[in-house]
Order: sequence, then C-alpha cells, then structure tokens
Amino acid sequence: MRNKIHLSFLGILIILGILLGACGNKIDTNMSESMIDFKFTTQDNETISLEDLKGDWWISYFSYTNCKTVCPRTTANMVDVQKELKENDLYPQIISFSVDPENDTQEELKKYADEYEVDLDSWSFLTDYDFATIQKVSEDAFRAVLEDGAVDQMSHTYMFYLINPEGDIVKKYDGMSMTEMDVLVDDMKTVLE
Repeated sequence: MRNKIHLSFLGILIILGILLGACGNKIDTNMSESMIDFKFTTQDNETISLEDLKGDWWISYFSYTNCKTVCPRTTANMVDVQKELKENDLYPQIISFSVDPENDTQEELKKYADEYEVDLDSWSFLTDYDFATIQKVSEDAFRAVLEDGAVDQMSHTYMFYLINPEGDIVKKYDGMSMTEMDVLVDDMKTVLE
C-alpha cells in the first residue's frame, strides 16, 4: 500500500513537472493588441515590415530626435536594456517609431543613434511615413495617444512595448522607470532563453 501511494505521489510530481515545463517561457502580460501591418524605412534606408519581425520577440517604443522631454531618458534607458541583453547573449530587435518623420531623416536618425551609442545590428529607427500614419499606429495598435504638440514638441507615449512572435503587443513597461527596465530585461530572458 505504501509503495502504491509513493508511486502515485511520484506520478503526480512527474505530471506537475511536465505541466510546469510546458508553461515555461511565460511572463505576466498587461496588454493584448494586434500590431497593425506596416512597412517603413530604417535609418539605413532599408525597409522593415511587420512580416519581417514575425516569428521573433521584439521591443518597440516611440521617440524623435528633437524631443526635449522624455525621449532623452527613454532612449538612454533602452540603450541600457540593449546592453544588458547583449551581456546575456540576447539580441531581440528593438524598433523605434519616429513620431516626427518630417524632420527625422535617415541622416538625423543615424546621428541620434551614434549620439546614444546604439548598436544598430539589432535596433532600427523607422521613418518615411506621414504623421497621420504614425498617429494611427500609436493609437490603433498601441492604444497610446499621439498629438502634435506646441513648440515643435510631440505629445507621445513613453512606454516600451513587448511584441510576441505572432505580432501581438502583450506587455507595456514604463520607459522612465529603472524598475520597469529590470522587469523588461527579465521578461526578455524568460521568453528568449
């Protein structure tokens, strides 16, 4: 009888182990939005689309080179995220959507990337669309307000977003918070390792 109980208990532990293993690579999510289809131009005058990113986890945020408010901080924070992930041999694509495409030319974006010491092997700054297009991406896919502000400053989200291999936006992080950056790095380690 004792052996039967022991074997039953062992069987339950094995089943739990299998179930927990199957649940690996899971993170807590706080969003569930489908990314809208896009095809934009990078700082290197190459085209990147949602289709190019499908099959991989990737990170996204909104910025622009002339931003004087949140972008200097969020871009610096994203650089720190990229460096920490590289230290762990993780190289997810980072996509920065310019909210000022009229002024953010490829040349300006390259200078901006150089200023922040961005590794462009796994990070693309996108442009070459009109403001209405990026406003639609921000509002329809990311559920984030984007408005043309006063004195050449845009009102845009400072959140970072995690997009899964199916093209679903599954989580957002406060791009101004170091604690949230740690969570983003941990989440990337979970889904990529």
